[in-house]
Amino acid sequence: MSENTFNPIDHPHRRYNPLTGQWILVSPHRAKRPWSGQDEKPSTQQLPSYDKECFLCAGNTRISGDKNPDYTGTYVFTNDFAALMTDSPEAPESTNPLFKTQGVRGLSRVICFSPDHSKTLPELPVQSIRAVVDTWNEQIETLGKDYVWVQAFENKGETMGCSQPHPHGQVWANSFLPNEIERKEKHLKEYYQQHNSNLLVDYVQTEIEDGERTVVETEHWIAVVPYWAAWPFETMLLPKTAIRRMSELSEAQRDDLALAIKQLTSRYDNLFQCSFPYSMGWHYAPFFEAGTGIDHWQLHALFYPPLLRSASVRKFMVGYEMLAESQRDLTAEQAAQKLRDVSDVHYKEKS
Repeated sequence: MSENTFNPIDHPHRRYNPLTGQWILVSPHRAKRPWSGQDEKPSTQQLPSYDKECFLCAGNTRISGDKNPDYTGTYVFTNDFAALMTDSPEAPESTNPLFKTQGVRGLSRVICFSPDHSKTLPELPVQSIRAVVDTWNEQIETLGKDYVWVQAFENKGETMGCSQPHPHGQVWANSFLPNEIERKEKHLKEYYQQHNSNLLVDYVQTEIEDGERTVVETEHWIAVVPYWAAWPFETMLLPKTAIRRMSELSEAQRDDLALAIKQLTSRYDNLFQCSFPYSMGWHYAPFFEAGTGIDHWQLHALFYPPLLRSASVRKFMVGYEMLAESQRDLTAEQAAQKLRDVSDVHYKEKS
């Protein structure tokens, strides 16, 4: 191939994210450079199935003084250190456009995925992950009656700032649309109005036909490294049909979702034979006032893992990324291939 002929594997280029309106700089030639930066040693600690010092284990007393029940499945409680308050007053209106303040209301809850202290999400059996799916849905729908946005998410691993190894996630209910959701609402609606079709439904069909960025595909779900991914092994998990919120999923789709999550997160762990850190969460149609159109929305989960070359080398979003725009070395297609090349059966289950 001529040096003057563009090759996405060799030449730097930008990719457009239609969900946010932002561009990503892709520099595949940098993947060949030697690494002499920071190595973060992954934890090799073998955790017990029960830890008497853990605030999330069944039967233990939390720092608030409340005692957890002897739960056997998932368990939900109000966060003892919530970032939001249900009774926060309105902030006074500012007359200076440079110093605006907005009062907010909300609440935060913790979801314990399992009573087993030693098991992360990919290590749980499919039926236990299905229970997590149902709990996500219950919390989203319940809190959505009072709040316009409910963010369900999980931070996995110390690298992602998670100091508590017990498998758990959170839900934060907001009286406002957060920045990411407001931006996505704008671009999804614009696409729907221009094309009379749903952006992510169209995207799923294209990815199914292409296959180059597919990591996991089940009967009802597909996980891909998005064409516009910013993080090295970022993935998006989507249903194959139009689904605006998790509550619209059939029983079969929920069962299959649990399987897809199991396979995707197992591939993550298998990539570097470690407990793969990530932040993940769900996006779906906000809970607008009745009568507001939401057909431009499509349910999807986002996984943002920081690891780059090994279990000890991570991607840092600093410098150019903070001051200009996100940048990645591996192409989305190369990252998807690496994840496809490993098994979807967890390495601990094989051993």
